[in-house]
Amino acid sequence: MVDMDNLSQQHLDVLKEVGNIGAGNAATALSGLLNKKIDMSIPSIKIVDFNELMEYVGGPDQVIVSVFLRIQGEAPGSMFFVLSPEESHSLVEQLIGTSADNIEENELAISAISEIGNILSGSYLSALSDFTSINLQPTVPNLTIDMAAAILMQGLIEISQESDYAIIIDTMIEEEDQSNESVKGHFFLLPDPDSFDKIFKALGVED
Repeated sequence: MVDMDNLSQQHLDVLKEVGNIGAGNAATALSGLLNKKIDMSIPSIKIVDFNELMEYVGGPDQVIVSVFLRIQGEAPGSMFFVLSPEESHSLVEQLIGTSADNIEENELAISAISEIGNILSGSYLSALSDFTSINLQPTVPNLTIDMAAAILMQGLIEISQESDYAIIIDTMIEEEDQSNESVKGHFFLLPDPDSFDKIFKALGVED
């Protein structure tokens, strides 16, 4: 098994490079979809245990907006794209120009966030797949608005008995020349236990 405690900054830098490639692909796709220039970046990437993951979004009782999907292929796992309700409102208003104070009651907003989450997740997984030569395919995304504990357990419950870690990929999304209106979201990548080994070995991490 890969020893997560001994992963170096270099290994995280490789993951960040993969993330930036995915962000670039996603920005291109979103720009074409919305007919406006969208910039994306990955300001930070880290590996945390599950307790830290829950606290990262403000605690188990914090309401979050999440696009969840399973990763299928040679290194299966789970992926979440997570926004606070405030960030999701800003994202919808910024990208499609529609007010979305009550996202759960706004079908257009739900559709927009689901599609954005689908594009971002697909772009990241495509970049990771290309970089590692591991076949990774996303399932259809599922958008949920609920407390963090309820949402995150959906992805954790299958692997919490065997794995203690998740990869957090911070993401900044902004319309070009509108950096004061940037939206911050998070990817939580939870490879199944055996998948951690496959991914990190493919990235050059030895046991």
